[in-house]
Amino acid sequence: MKKTTVLIMAAGMGSRFGGLKQIEPVGPHGEIIMDFSICDAKRAGFDKAVFIIKRELYDDFRTVIGRRIEKLIDVDYAFQTMEDMPEGRVKPWGTAHAILCARDQVREPFVAINADDFYGGDAFYVVNRHLKESDEYGMVGFLLDNTTSENGTVARGVCEIQNGCLTSVTEHLAIPKDHGFSQNTIVSMNMWGFRENIFDYLEEEFTAFKSARGHELKSECLIPNVVDKLIKTGREKVRVLTSRDRWYGVTYKEDLPGVKSAIAALMAEGKYDQLTI
Repeated sequence: MKKTTVLIMAAGMGSRFGGLKQIEPVGPHGEIIMDFSICDAKRAGFDKAVFIIKRELYDDFRTVIGRRIEKLIDVDYAFQTMEDMPEGRVKPWGTAHAILCARDQVREPFVAINADDFYGGDAFYVVNRHLKESDEYGMVGFLLDNTTSENGTVARGVCEIQNGCLTSVTEHLAIPKDHGFSQNTIVSMNMWGFRENIFDYLEEEFTAFKSARGHELKSECLIPNVVDKLIKTGREKVRVLTSRDRWYGVTYKEDLPGVKSAIAALMAEGKYDQLTI
């Protein structure tokens, strides 16, 4: 049976949130979103967790998060570097570059997720099953209406789907609550199931990105854009997976009360009554 890894992108500083939203408590006992994600991933059968962080945050990150998670699952770290950036740029190179930075730590099929998104246990089950049974890439899709914020715009990859497979994904960086898309629009929440060959594609695309746009202060090399190109050139197929659970996320500080309330309700139902991270 294939081993699988959960890769958590945690290098962003959460500029719209106003701080390190990845470590903001959302559970009644101080749990953060990553605690629930790792718990769900472990229950779903993932064998290892790799955190992508900034190198300078390693000591604090391991003290606050890593050491307790190491008791539950094998843990490794990858560092999203900031080399060769133009003067004045402080923003990392984007999600495609973040995943590429974990090339030496990941040698098996894996799911890549955001550190500040709550995907639910079923999402981890369906993507892990897919990774173990199929050689196709996979993406867990969510209804756009379930992923917007009352407190501002959000960035989402809007998906087109045919015969259960992704035919295109277009990144929209500022989608409001009243967005104008159809009611059944499916979006990517950066929950991607990949095989190890994705790193070759990412290296190719990031090299081209740096050559064309590396001088810009805010441009990013984003994973939905890379996947969209792989689909349209026929190099890879991406199966769209569905989850019974609802997604929750914290883009703005004002989103926190709703997320805390939803997680408290899930814990009251017994879904996380044995969260022992």
